Amino acid sequence: MRRYIPFLKSPPVVSVLRLHGVIAARTRGALNDAGLATLIQKAFTKGKPEAVALSINSPGGSPSQSSLISARIRRLADEKNVKVFAFVEDVAASGGYYIASGADEIWVDRHSIVGSIGVISAGFGLSEFIERHGIERRVYTAGETKSMLDPFRPEKPEDVARLKKLQEHIHGEFIDHVKTRRGPRLVGGDELFKGDIWVGSEAMPTGLIDGVGHLVPKMKEIYGDKVILRPYEQKKPLLGRLGASVMGDALAEVEDRVAFQRFGV
Repeated sequence: MRRYIPFLKSPPVVSVLRLHGVIAARTRGALNDAGLATLIQKAFTKGKPEAVALSINSPGGSPSQSSLISARIRRLADEKNVKVFAFVEDVAASGGYYIASGADEIWVDRHSIVGSIGVISAGFGLSEFIERHGIERRVYTAGETKSMLDPFRPEKPEDVARLKKLQEHIHGEFIDHVKTRRGPRLVGGDELFKGDIWVGSEAMPTGLIDGVGHLVPKMKEIYGDKVILRPYEQKKPLLGRLGASVMGDALAEVEDRVAFQRFGV
């Protein structure tokens, strides 16, 4: 009713966009650009918000999806002239920090883990195992480099070199993004980009964060006690909400837990 009375000023609105989970292209239970597109659009346009607050809890994941999500947030922030704040809960590492650094300011809890600015690839080598069990691996390709790092074949130095080259390129793009977004706030040079992590206020001297602070009190401090916080969050699939599960969901949950446990959370 208030908005129809011209001489009464409406309280400021801050959209709260919850970004919790592993970043991956899969559509169920993960953060990705396709799944978040509509939600991000609403957060920046519905109710003419003064700001968008990102509530982040992610150990990272896909570099491409991290980049796409961050780019979408920045495009809308610039287009709508809306300030973006990132608030880290347990962890914003790797791709999670990539998204957080897309914000204008980054705030953490004193126990939050941030950083891990690097690229990782992990797997298993099973060539000796299948040989012991009399299993023969057959691979046919058109193109000399089509097959790379096959876990059922002996590791090749040239494959590792190719992987390292790909990782270095992605790492370089990650570093450029952080430098662009954090600018002169960064302190420490290349030491910041070796994959290290920091806890809470430890990250302040590096310039990777702006301080220790929580979402609700910080938004009230900036926009007043009457600020309206409007939440936006991905809905779980119907089967998940009813408690049903399928094998794919179970495996995805295991992968997610492993990703978070790398940082002790």
